[in-house]
Amino acid sequence: MEQKYNRTITACFVGYIVQAVVNNFVPLLFLTFQKTYHIPLSLITLLVTFNFGVQLLVDAVSVTFVDRIGYRICMVAAHILSAAGLIGLDVLPEMMPSPFAGILLSVTVYAIGGGLLEVLVSPVVEACPSDNKEKTMSMLHSFYCWGHVGVVLLSTVFFKIFGIGNWKILAVTWSVIPIVNAFVFTRVPIAPLIAEGEQGMRLGELFRSRLFWILLVMMICSGASEQAVSQWASAFAERGLGISKAAGDLAGPMAFAVLMGASRAFYGKYGDRIPLDTFMKGSCLLCIASYLGISLLPVPALSLACCALCGLSVGIMWPGSFSKAASCLPGGGTALFAMLALGGDIGCSGGPTLAGLVSSLAGDNLRMGILAAVVFPALLLAGVILCGKTAPAGR
Repeated sequence: MEQKYNRTITACFVGYIVQAVVNNFVPLLFLTFQKTYHIPLSLITLLVTFNFGVQLLVDAVSVTFVDRIGYRICMVAAHILSAAGLIGLDVLPEMMPSPFAGILLSVTVYAIGGGLLEVLVSPVVEACPSDNKEKTMSMLHSFYCWGHVGVVLLSTVFFKIFGIGNWKILAVTWSVIPIVNAFVFTRVPIAPLIAEGEQGMRLGELFRSRLFWILLVMMICSGASEQAVSQWASAFAERGLGISKAAGDLAGPMAFAVLMGASRAFYGKYGDRIPLDTFMKGSCLLCIASYLGISLLPVPALSLACCALCGLSVGIMWPGSFSKAASCLPGGGTALFAMLALGGDIGCSGGPTLAGLVSSLAGDNLRMGILAAVVFPALLLAGVILCGKTAPAGR
């Protein structure tokens, strides 16, 4: 039974690579858009906000239609929309009244696809029969990290060989991945998330559950702990060490992503030997230590090393919180996973925002911004402890 779902799990792994492509490819082209289409940088930076804003909206409303339409149709649609948005980058800027409108429409289309993937992929994997779901979930989320690394590295190599002016060819090339995976999802088996004859929890039931609110806070803190450092790592490397942007990207966010993926892959392989709660508590403590190291160590190189170490520490937080939610609230269904995705994305936006605001108030001192964000791994640690005390016996 389990073996026939291996293709489904593999397709879900690829689904997270697709999400990494749609989230991380366009930011590589910001300066190119500015030069080619004469778009002010202030408008271009709105693309990231708009992308995640649309994904947040999809997270919120997906609970109203996913179960009615079905996971297979929604999963195929998510991949098609992701591909359509990438292809739209090639043609819509020239077709629309303004290039920025064309880019924004393309971002909207693939953001809807990315938001659906955020909601759908984890529960599809969770529903697949497996011996250790925590291991599988951790390995699944490692593929987002590998996708992020791959997008940056392969795109950089492409631009180096063929020139940044040929970026449209690369956009279409990246769209091949979601197109092929959409076809795969028309054929692989998809197990039901809720047993036949049962019904998943409704939003009202979730909102009345104390355990749900603990899990939601854990997801918010997971996203915030991850992104508060990840989004500022490149700027910190440039300012703290005075190195070039390319070197800063490699030493900061690239090292962060590699170690985050390594942490998830490690638990994906050896998770059956390590209790999830133990691994999460240790990761929270390591994350707190890395935040303090970034903020307080007087040697910039050591602070930057702590940025990379932070990637290692946050790896288990997001997939671990998903796994705990599925275990503690087994009847949560689509509503649970949609709300967790929403919480995670709120954290991804809120963590960097808090760090940026505090940094600004402290005279553009990024160290103080990161120090303030230590509240997120601390709250997550408290959530793991509380969750263990609140969860039903045997869970």
